[in-house]
Amino acid sequence: MQKKIAFVLYYNKDNIYSLNSIAAALETGEYFEGIEFYFILKENDLIRNLQNIIDNHDTILVGISFFTTQLFDTHDLIRSLKSKYGDKCLFVAGGPHPTGDPIGTLEMGFDLVVVGEGEETIKELMKNLFLNKKLDNIKGIAYLNEKNNYIYTGKRAPINLDEYPPFPIKNTRFGAIEITRGCPYVCYFCQIPYISGTIPRHRNIESICKSVKILHDYYGDLTDIRFITPNAFSYGSKDGKKVNLAKLKDLLLNIREIIGEKAKIFFGTFPSEVRPEHVNQDTLDLVLKYADNDNITIGAQSGSQKILELCHRDHTSEDVYKAVNLALKSKLKVNVDFIFGLPGEIEEDIALTIKMMRNLSELGARIHAHSFIPLPQTPFAKQPVKHLNEAYKKAIKNLISKGYAFGDWNKQEKIAFKIAQYLKNNI
Repeated sequence: MQKKIAFVLYYNKDNIYSLNSIAAALETGEYFEGIEFYFILKENDLIRNLQNIIDNHDTILVGISFFTTQLFDTHDLIRSLKSKYGDKCLFVAGGPHPTGDPIGTLEMGFDLVVVGEGEETIKELMKNLFLNKKLDNIKGIAYLNEKNNYIYTGKRAPINLDEYPPFPIKNTRFGAIEITRGCPYVCYFCQIPYISGTIPRHRNIESICKSVKILHDYYGDLTDIRFITPNAFSYGSKDGKKVNLAKLKDLLLNIREIIGEKAKIFFGTFPSEVRPEHVNQDTLDLVLKYADNDNITIGAQSGSQKILELCHRDHTSEDVYKAVNLALKSKLKVNVDFIFGLPGEIEEDIALTIKMMRNLSELGARIHAHSFIPLPQTPFAKQPVKHLNEAYKKAIKNLISKGYAFGDWNKQEKIAFKIAQYLKNNI
C-alpha cells in the first residue's frame, strides 16, 4: 500500500539548520504519522532517487532552502529536477533568498515559495495536501497562478519559538539550538531583521533545556551544545540591545547542570557571534565559567566610523578595540569579522579598516575576512559591487600568510558580481 505523502528535504550541509526547524514543526502537526521523510544530502542522489519515491507515494513535496550565494547552483538544480520529473512533485522553496526574491525563485521553476518563517506555513500546507484542499488560501506563500500572475497570500504573524522544537526529534536530526530570532539593529547588509523582524523573540530556558536533555540523553558526555542567534549576548533582552545578565547566567547554569562537566557548551562562537558593545567583563566571565569554547567571534565589519554609520551598525570602532582587548585579557582567543567593499567606502575608509585589522592582529586577534555581497530585501540590495581594492588584497594576504587571518573573501568577491547583476535585472 502506498504511503500518501513523501516529504523530501534537500539536506545540504549549508541549510541544515533551517530545514531542521521545518521538519521539527511537522513533528508537532496532526498529520505527522502520514508523512514519510527523506533527508537527501547530495544533489546527484536527489535527482536520481526521486523516481523511486514517486513510484511509492501519491504526493511528493520536495523542500529546498537556500541562501543568495547558492542562487545559481539552485537554479541549475531545479531546472534539472523539473526537466526530469515535471509536475510529478510539488517543488517548494524557502529560506533567505526565496523570502527576499519570491518572484525570481518562482521563475526559476519552483511551484511554491514559503515567504518568511516556515513553521506554521509548512504545517498548514501539509494539512491541505492531506485533505486535498486548495493551497491558495494558505498565509505565507507565493505562487504563479494559471495566468502566470504573481500571487502572495500575505505575511504570517511571528511564531512563538517555545511551541516548536529546534530540531526534529522523531526523525533524529539533531543540531544547534535556536535561542533567539529577530534583531533590532537593522544592519543594511543583513537579511535577518527583514525576515525575522526587529523585535527579538527568545526561546525560554525551560524549552531550551528540554532540547539540551534530549541531546545529552542521546550523546552523553560527547554532547556539544551550540546556539543559533543573531547575537549570543542578547539572549533574554527585551529590546535586544541591553544585556540581560541574569537571563544569560540562568541559561548557561541550567544547561551545565543538565550536561555535567564533561559535555561541552559553545557560546559566542560558530554558528553565532557577539556584538562588540556587549562584550564586557561580566559577559566574558559567564563564558569562562560555564562554556567550553576558547574563543569568541566579534562582528566589527569595518574600521571606519563613517562606514559603520552608513551600515547602521550602531556601535563604534572604539567598541571593537575595547571588546578585543577585554576578551584577550580574559585569555580567550578572538576572531573578528570584517566585510570588504562595503557601499560608500573610499580609500580613507579602506585605510582605516586595514589599520584596524593590523592593530587587532598585533594584539593577538584573528581576522575573519568577507567580501560584500548584496542580498535581496536589504537597503544595500542594489548597491554596486566593486573589485576589491588592491590595498585590501595585499593586506589580507599578508595577514593570512602569518596565520592572522582566514576567510572565503576571494570566492565571495567573484560571486558577488553575479549576484549584483542578477538583483539589478530581476528585483
